[in-house]
Amino acid sequence: MHCGAVVNGRRRELILRVGRNFSARSFCSSSSSSSPFSEHDRFIKEIAKSQPPKHLNQLLSIFTAKGKSVVSPGAKQGLVPLTIPLVRISPGSSIALLRWPTAPPSMEMPVVEVQKHGVWFLASNVDQFIHRILLEEDVSKSGESSQEIFDAAGEAGKRLYGKGDFERSGLKDLDVYLLRKVGLFPDSLERKVIRHIENGDHVSALVAAEFYTKRGNFPGFARPFAFNAKVLLKLGRSLEAKDAARGALKSSWWTLGCKYEEIARIAEWGEEKIAQYKEKVTEEARKRDIDRGKPRAQAAFDEAGYLLNLASLEGTWDESLERVAQCYKEAGLNDIAEFVLYRD
Repeated sequence: MHCGAVVNGRRRELILRVGRNFSARSFCSSSSSSSPFSEHDRFIKEIAKSQPPKHLNQLLSIFTAKGKSVVSPGAKQGLVPLTIPLVRISPGSSIALLRWPTAPPSMEMPVVEVQKHGVWFLASNVDQFIHRILLEEDVSKSGESSQEIFDAAGEAGKRLYGKGDFERSGLKDLDVYLLRKVGLFPDSLERKVIRHIENGDHVSALVAAEFYTKRGNFPGFARPFAFNAKVLLKLGRSLEAKDAARGALKSSWWTLGCKYEEIARIAEWGEEKIAQYKEKVTEEARKRDIDRGKPRAQAAFDEAGYLLNLASLEGTWDESLERVAQCYKEAGLNDIAEFVLYRD
């Protein structure tokens, strides 16, 4: 899991080893001549009811140049239902866009890695992700960097990053360059905290971990708070760690970046909490909330969130799809309901 990769201090590669090939097929059978690239644009507009990222085609071209097969955006079986798959990087892991149900119009869809129990934040948007890929390609291969990757990024890539930009910056640390020139990334911030701990600078580690959780850095994601809880526990602040873990579990469990049990243990949440969540998705619980004054739409929306949290425990996303979609429909989010249900 992601937590282990971070705690062990190993650098996380965004584009992982090539898995077996998956062929992309159109979600619209009548348009068999269309490319996988235009297919994703259409899917995002017509099914996800959102605005396609401006340079999504360039990102898909980069994946292709790296030898990976783009998958159909409707190949959502077994995945977090709010995601739009782009490419399968291993049998149990995909790179996708995340379609938040109530995202503000100005918010771009973040790029995430989807695994069995949830998602890991990769970038705030497609441009930021392309920027990082080109940077890592340049640094990892130095002067022999693959021209094919840069060609695939096209003019958009040139505007984001040019070969040699890292060397010309005078910065010696890739994470420093990422944070100053590209954007905020969980793995970079977590490595920074870990280095402070390894150097014995616990104050700086706590400050950096607190910055990680700052509102607006990673909206909607529980991972920063989960990581902060682990740091606090490691530094002997068990009471603060418990509070931080409980705060993390107030957000969507499928955004923790690790298994629920890891954070529940720090929060000192036992099996009774799971039982409480299961009770929350009963008809009696919804009726009770409404009787207490909660609007019906809000009660339905909250129930969808509880259902997704419970599904994240075992990665059983497809088992509750119909009910999650019905909740979104009752919450007045008909477009999201249809998007959640859509499968090739």
